[in-house]
Amino acid sequence: MMRGIHQNFDQQPAPAFFVRGPSPLARLTFFTALSLALMATDSRLQYLNDMRQNLVSLLHPLQVIANAPSDLYALSDEYFSTHHHLLAENAQLKKQALKQAADLQKLNLLSLENDNLRNLLQAQQALTEASTLAEIEHVGRDAFTKKVVVNRGTNHLIVTGAAAVDATGVIGQVTRTYPATSEVTLITDKSLAIPVQVERNGLRAIAFGHGRDNTLELPYLPANVDIQVGDKLVTSGIDGIYPAGLAVASVFEMKTSPDSPFAHIICLPTAGIENSRQVLLVSIPKAKPSTELKPALNQAGKIPSPAEKANVPVASENTAQTPSQTAAPSTVKKPTAQETRSGHAQN
Repeated sequence: MMRGIHQNFDQQPAPAFFVRGPSPLARLTFFTALSLALMATDSRLQYLNDMRQNLVSLLHPLQVIANAPSDLYALSDEYFSTHHHLLAENAQLKKQALKQAADLQKLNLLSLENDNLRNLLQAQQALTEASTLAEIEHVGRDAFTKKVVVNRGTNHLIVTGAAAVDATGVIGQVTRTYPATSEVTLITDKSLAIPVQVERNGLRAIAFGHGRDNTLELPYLPANVDIQVGDKLVTSGIDGIYPAGLAVASVFEMKTSPDSPFAHIICLPTAGIENSRQVLLVSIPKAKPSTELKPALNQAGKIPSPAEKANVPVASENTAQTPSQTAAPSTVKKPTAQETRSGHAQN
């Protein structure tokens, strides 16, 4: 019986280790024919477009997951490289902005200086007196005085007493000169006085600097003086220092008090007392002595002596003025002192 069982086991075939299907050539032929059929159908009837789109949509998450490591590496590299690049670019832009800000400030200053110079050029052309362009170097060191120092002096023919003006009016007067610089006392200084004239009615007065608050004052004018708030004051020109007609100030405050016979008049300067950088130094040319006032010179080029003056021919008062005599007037000789003494001795 056991022998029969062993015989049955021996008769069963051994299982194949590799499952064998159709031959490789048959598979290649089948799938080639299927591919050609699908391509022909897709190109003709467009049946597979929807299927392709659905398949791509289904496979897209798998593509994202597959590309995630490479994308993460690229993003990390870009972040660190961009961070360093941005830091360097930010530092460079800050330096550039700082430099441009400084240049912009200089540009604004140059624009203001250019406008001021244009205005001064027009004012210089309008002045008939000799004028020299100067630039304020620094302000006086004394805090209780209103003085500035300009870069023009005796080497540039600047004289003491020249008026300092800008494009809008008078700012002061040259009170001290040096070879290369000059000291200008502003009209608001309490030690400076300027003759002015009311433009509206021609009233003359003297304006004194107030000293403290950059204003001027018209003292010692009666309470009933014809001056109103807003009146413009110009230089009168009677002092021979300031050219006539230059703007000085405008009346800001006009007060009267029953306790005082004088009016209290405060004026604001028209010119930029503390704003101007360039000024004109204007000086009135001194009048040359007339040739009629010079003594007559003799032929030798010397001044004649009193004895020679006595021999100068003069017209006779008793001679009739006929036309012929007018052409050649008769003259009498004035006796000298010696002839007069000899005549008295003979008598």
